[in-house]
Amino acid sequence: MEIKNANIDAGKAFDWGRTSADYAKYRDIYPDKFYQKLIQRNLFTEGQTVLDLGTGTGVLPRNLYRYGAKWIGTDISENQIAEAKRIASELDMDIDFYTIASEEIDFPDSSFDVITACQCFWYFDHAKLTPKLAKMLKPNGRLLILYMAWLPYEDKIAGASEDLVLQYSPQWSGAGEVKKPIHIPDAVYNHFELVSHEEYDLAVSFTRDTWHGRMRACRGVGASLKEDELERWDKEHRKLLSETAPEKFEILHYAAIAELKKR
Repeated sequence: MEIKNANIDAGKAFDWGRTSADYAKYRDIYPDKFYQKLIQRNLFTEGQTVLDLGTGTGVLPRNLYRYGAKWIGTDISENQIAEAKRIASELDMDIDFYTIASEEIDFPDSSFDVITACQCFWYFDHAKLTPKLAKMLKPNGRLLILYMAWLPYEDKIAGASEDLVLQYSPQWSGAGEVKKPIHIPDAVYNHFELVSHEEYDLAVSFTRDTWHGRMRACRGVGASLKEDELERWDKEHRKLLSETAPEKFEILHYAAIAELKKR
């Protein structure tokens, strides 16, 4: 499904379905520390029910499945959900996945103990979605907004890769990240209050091939470039890595958590 949003990439169209195969293969990259930071909050445990918005290929539900919660994942992209279902089936995980825009979700009131939104919250219509989330959460339920990004000004390999993306997608708004708290839109505070936030560094391990795949699966590349542009980017990025990166390396990232409860 093609998406256009004036606030993202200056309105350039993108379609996560075009990169679902790469996404499934290369974007399950959160290190164990990322998940431990979540588990320490006594969430996602047996007896809880969790809704994961913008689930993509189901990375978050799969990696937290072992802690016992019942997971439901939703995403606007049919191809992403197809990959999520395929992988969960191969791993014999009982996770329900649905293709639906987050704003159109309509589960009964008090259905969930936790709602998560990882790498996706800025895509949503917050004024429309937020009151629905508050209704779907149980009393004292939690909304967790999660994010992880490489730090291009602190990591040379990440910076060089990002510069190449910008040559092909100059208006890509995913560039230039620095460590900061997650922005919470004003509309969210009408129904939720912030419990806590945390930002911390992460070193994420890659090979040349897996970093190339990770970059290819980003919005500014695989989800938006035309086929001929993608072929050229692919060749240039592989050449860049062969000249500047060892076979194995770490990329400096930061992760951020915002935990909210409904008013």
